[in-house]
Amino acid sequence: MLGERLARYGFGDGHPFGTDRHAAFLREFQQRGLDSRVRVLEPRDAQLAELQLFHTPEYIRFVMERSQAGTGTLDGGDTPAFRGVFEAAACVVGASLTAAEWILDGARRRAFVPIGGLHHASRGRAAGFCVFNDCGVVIETLLRGRGMARVAYVDIDAHHGDGVFYGFEDDPGVIFADLHESGRSLYPGTGDESEIGKGDAAGTKLNVPLPAGAGDAEFAVVWPQMLAHVARFEPEFFILQCGADSIAGDPITHLQLTTACHARAAADLCALADRLGHGRVLGLGGGGYDRGNLARAWSDVVEALLQA
Repeated sequence: MLGERLARYGFGDGHPFGTDRHAAFLREFQQRGLDSRVRVLEPRDAQLAELQLFHTPEYIRFVMERSQAGTGTLDGGDTPAFRGVFEAAACVVGASLTAAEWILDGARRRAFVPIGGLHHASRGRAAGFCVFNDCGVVIETLLRGRGMARVAYVDIDAHHGDGVFYGFEDDPGVIFADLHESGRSLYPGTGDESEIGKGDAAGTKLNVPLPAGAGDAEFAVVWPQMLAHVARFEPEFFILQCGADSIAGDPITHLQLTTACHARAAADLCALADRLGHGRVLGLGGGGYDRGNLARAWSDVVEALLQA
């Protein structure tokens, strides 16, 4: 799932989340010949009613106003406004929705959206380079619109997927497993292992903080635990947020994974989805601020989705 319109989502030269991230991935994707092995779709913009499945009307109006003005920030400073930011963010949500619908309608069992996975935005606020939370909108669509009982959200981005976690903290239908760098020094400073969900959802959420410097050896220990956690609930759809900022060399994080972890996560989730009889896996690119890292990691994920 590609489309040049996704490249509009980014915050200009010098910002970690620049619009060049899409082009960096596309070069690697094409060099490997993956473009000849997949069906490439053009994304659409999410509609207001779709955005409102997760976000408040007041927040959506705020983004529209800042988008028209093209000035200021959408949060405390990490996420600048620019002219057209509403449309660019709505396009990311629309791309993830289209990919999910494509899977649900039986066109394919797997799909990948490179600029998707904007997991920090809350229901009423932008955060951490994320304007709209496409993950949250897709989950709400699957649970409320498609009547699914359980959806799994698996996140291996270096940053905790706080927008998804707190957005569904008390929802037992969202099976959550998140590996991330621990410590209050790394944004957003949440995701303690004691956070397991609330009320009827207690036990459906698994947070796995890793110390700075953790690499493939540590991943090999915790990943089977994450896989077993989601498998226990037999979810009907899998979302993998495969942020590349957990790979060694990222300029703003400190984990030391290799892209082999991302490939393994994608392959193992595909195998589990197949064992459950539906095969549904949606990969979302997420973070990653070293362009070479994200290009290799996301291409490895696409290859794993194709081979599984």
